[in-house]
Amino acid sequence: MEEQSEIQFNRAATSVGKARAFIRAALPVEQLRDRIDDITLCVSELANNAVQHGTPAGHLFCVRVIVNETLLRIEVHDAGENRPQLRSPEDDDLSGRGLVLVAALADDWGTAPRDGLGKIVWVEFKVLISMPVREPLPC
Repeated sequence: MEEQSEIQFNRAATSVGKARAFIRAALPVEQLRDRIDDITLCVSELANNAVQHGTPAGHLFCVRVIVNETLLRIEVHDAGENRPQLRSPEDDDLSGRGLVLVAALADDWGTAPRDGLGKIVWVEFKVLISMPVREPLPC
């Protein structure tokens, strides 16, 4: 059985923390305790990228969580056309490490075109979950 939940956010720095809270509220955290910090960090990085680079002014971005008994997929949908690129930042670079972290922590990640305008950036985690996704708390 597959369950999903999603929420839209404004293009604002405060939305990154709200995206983290949404994920923690939507998932059975106790069953994911070995991976919840990795999951939360990946969501934070993808949401931050959507705010900083992907979501044009006046648009929203969406965070969707899809989970079944063995796989957790998190998608961040935005209206931006630029696809994120995995970089090799130098030690003194101030940015460029977000997707490096995502690639190291997630079991898989990638991008896909979105119907209409924009893209989807997704991460997947192989998990074992025996209960349905909980309803998220309001942001």
